[in-house]
Amino acid sequence: MLYFARWKITLIVLVILVGAITTLPNFLSPATLRAMPDWLPKSRIVLGLDLQGGAYLLYEVDRADYIQKRLKTLEGDIRQTLRDEPRIGYTGLGVQGNGTQVRIRDLTRLDEARTRLSGLTNPLVTNVFGGQAVDEFEMSVADDGLVRFSYTEQGLSQRISSIVQQSIEVIRLRLDEFGTTEPSIQRQGEDRILVEAPGEGDPQRLKELVGQTAQLTFHMVDQSMSAEQAMQNRPPVGSIVMYSADDPPFPYLLEEAPLLSGEDLIDAQVSFDQQSNEPVVNFRFNTSGARTFSVVTQRNVGRPFAIVLDQEVISAPVIREPITGGSGQISGSFTVESANDLAVLLRAGALPAKLTVVEERSIGPGLGQDSVDAGRVASIIGAALVIGFMVLAYGRFGVIADLALATNIILIFGALTFLQATLTLPGIAGIVLTIGMAVDANVLIFERIREEARAGRSAISAIDAGYSRALGTILDANITTLIAALILFQLGSGPIRGFAVTLAIGIFTTVFSAFTVSRLLVAVWVRWKRPSHLPI
Repeated sequence: MLYFARWKITLIVLVILVGAITTLPNFLSPATLRAMPDWLPKSRIVLGLDLQGGAYLLYEVDRADYIQKRLKTLEGDIRQTLRDEPRIGYTGLGVQGNGTQVRIRDLTRLDEARTRLSGLTNPLVTNVFGGQAVDEFEMSVADDGLVRFSYTEQGLSQRISSIVQQSIEVIRLRLDEFGTTEPSIQRQGEDRILVEAPGEGDPQRLKELVGQTAQLTFHMVDQSMSAEQAMQNRPPVGSIVMYSADDPPFPYLLEEAPLLSGEDLIDAQVSFDQQSNEPVVNFRFNTSGARTFSVVTQRNVGRPFAIVLDQEVISAPVIREPITGGSGQISGSFTVESANDLAVLLRAGALPAKLTVVEERSIGPGLGQDSVDAGRVASIIGAALVIGFMVLAYGRFGVIADLALATNIILIFGALTFLQATLTLPGIAGIVLTIGMAVDANVLIFERIREEARAGRSAISAIDAGYSRALGTILDANITTLIAALILFQLGSGPIRGFAVTLAIGIFTTVFSAFTVSRLLVAVWVRWKRPSHLPI
């Protein structure tokens, strides 16, 4: 056990050296890091929200807004279903309260209408393994021909759950595109989402980026009458008045049914208009979207085509010629920053529902610095006590254990830096805990060596037996702790995961430093001193 091949010694030294080089940037100033060669690592440990400050946003799904929009969509589905051949006459179609209703004119065709409309109850599968479906809507049919759709409690709950999960993915994509470092996005309760962005210096911009629904649609402009006439009287059936994003806003009369949506986009990038040199957003459709866009522009040359973002008309250019390349351009009074934000929103996709801010906090770096200082003091005190105890209890072997402990700490910080794992206050607690646990393996080994020496073994034989027989106990103890850390990481969230990550990393580095590094140091000492008895 005390013999090390040359390649093993080289590998151990190399691991320690890589850990030290990776850890070093955390102790250097930004100016020093910039002056270093590019081939050297320059990454630093990512500090969490509680250490470096940032933005804290708690969102809630706007149920009322989503329900009204969904019922409006259902209204269009009912209209289309009843207009399919052979048509069924109806009247009074619209959203009433928390439901959508329609009245069938010919009561002799009420059963036929019931059969047609029953598919709009929209069964939802509650889990990936199938099971009994839950109807999103409940349909009631009265004898006087009134058909009403209303949300079921289970259907609404299932929809909200799906919306929250989809919103989390969209927000994560947006923040990744935005460049926020290690954002924390997690579900809270049934309909809330918590977003934490460490180090974010502009919480307002972050809030606008996260909260904007970014529902992009393309509509033909209805030229049967002006928008002013439509507002004074009533828009034609199937058309709607929308306003531009200008100040003051300008009204447009648009065909309500969108020809294309943001779901057909595959890319959006910022560029500059060659004539005006103003920022614009170039977008590109997928294959089906490009085909539809080509057909629409071929059939409507000379007509204006509105680009609508979140119910506001961004631009309404006239189609001069067919656009067959599957790409287009959004222009307006953009700054470079606003154009980039719009491109990020379009690439990430639209939120399925409106999110409202329930709680908003901007955490300053002063609080984080206090936490860092407190954690540093706690680490120093803990390390000093552990080092002192090991020297008093085990003499020279305690010094070897302390050197292994120093190696352990270097490797922990090196691993956190390399993995770019977020370090939080609970993570610091995990490091302090690891410092205390790190010498536990050495205590087991040294006590075993003492027992073997008392049993009459020679110095070298006692050391060899101590390391070999303590290995099983060390592995058992650390594997059970690792299992607990994995469970915490899997089931926990936010700070709990940070604690689990540092604890898991500490377990691996502890086994390596306590069993490998300390054994190498003991082997070097034995070869140098060749002791006849053990100073332990």
